[in-house]
Amino acid sequence: MGEHGAVEDGGVRLTVDELAARAGVTVRTVRFYGTKGLLPPPELGPRRVGRYGAAHLDRLELIEELQRQGLTLAAIERYLARLPEDSTPLDLAIHRALVASWTPEAAEELGRAQLERRAGRGLSEEQVERLVAMGTLERTADPELFRVDPGLLPLGVRILDVPIPLETLLAARAVVLEHSRATARELQRLFRETVWKPYRESEPAPDELARMKALTDHIQPMVAQALVTAFQRSLREELGEAVGSTASPAQD
Repeated sequence: MGEHGAVEDGGVRLTVDELAARAGVTVRTVRFYGTKGLLPPPELGPRRVGRYGAAHLDRLELIEELQRQGLTLAAIERYLARLPEDSTPLDLAIHRALVASWTPEAAEELGRAQLERRAGRGLSEEQVERLVAMGTLERTADPELFRVDPGLLPLGVRILDVPIPLETLLAARAVVLEHSRATARELQRLFRETVWKPYRESEPAPDELARMKALTDHIQPMVAQALVTAFQRSLREELGEAVGSTASPAQD
């Protein structure tokens, strides 16, 4: 959606109180972002009551994540302005998950009631198991307390409604972990051999060495963005080929 465009909400309709509860913020915060132009205005329903959709929720959660990263409101406004006009709620959720991955100790501990309020729905034990399988939740010693990855929760909740067997989710997660670790190891080896080792051998001054280490931390998000972009493109191509191979031959 554009900055003030139509809301693609998938049928979600939330009051300002429900929106704030789902995002874990106050109603005052929601209204403040609205006055600053960071959050599009709600759609007006019966009796002119504002209703918010999934796109509002994902945009609000992205704004909160950017604030946790230390961005000013002006910087957040610039960030949001660069998003494609046709960004969907899923696109915004992916942006937020990517940003959240750089927040130290991003996981939150939530009780069952808090978790369901944040998810915007009641959760059965089978659904909790699915969220655990996706890596969105971690169980703790207390069966009613969970460690939650706030960046992944919106994506995980959406996937709950997709008819994917639990075994498939577990297998998919294993594949992603295996290949992401292999990619990280190879990238680390490449950087160490072609950048870091020659730099150390040049005997840099201590302050230059500290600057190089800081630069390495800044490179990390760029590498992650490149990997996400490449993976999305590859997945789109693979799915397109799969669909094409199962399609019926064209009739003359």
